[in-house]
Amino acid sequence: ELSTTFAEDHHEMVVMTGIPFYSLCEHHMVPYLGHAHIGYIPDGCVVGLSKLARLVETASRRLTIQERLTSEIADAIERALKPSGVIVTMRATHLCMTMRGIQKPGVDTITSAVRGAFKENPATRAEFLQLVGS
Repeated sequence: ELSTTFAEDHHEMVVMTGIPFYSLCEHHMVPYLGHAHIGYIPDGCVVGLSKLARLVETASRRLTIQERLTSEIADAIERALKPSGVIVTMRATHLCMTMRGIQKPGVDTITSAVRGAFKENPATRAEFLQLVGS
């Protein structure tokens, strides 16, 4: 998904928020849906913004769990762009929580995957979280 990159001398945070996704829980075979937020700090290489949204869409189109999905997206960005840092957060409603078992509608699950500068520098991570409103 991220094979087309552009050499760019940009070293400031790039953030995409509110990328919708739909997936199927591999444990219950029931949908979960929500929004992904992605941030990365380029180190001489950027990618077209639509490619990030497409990555979320492609990764979420198979049976998976939200925790793994979040990490896979971050790892794909890290591999392709080799940025100074990557952060991915996902907030989702799991229908297994709403319609099966405990039956608690309105409960969201938030996961994050943090790499590089976002992991090492609390101020960088806080800036991202402020930008995405978390």
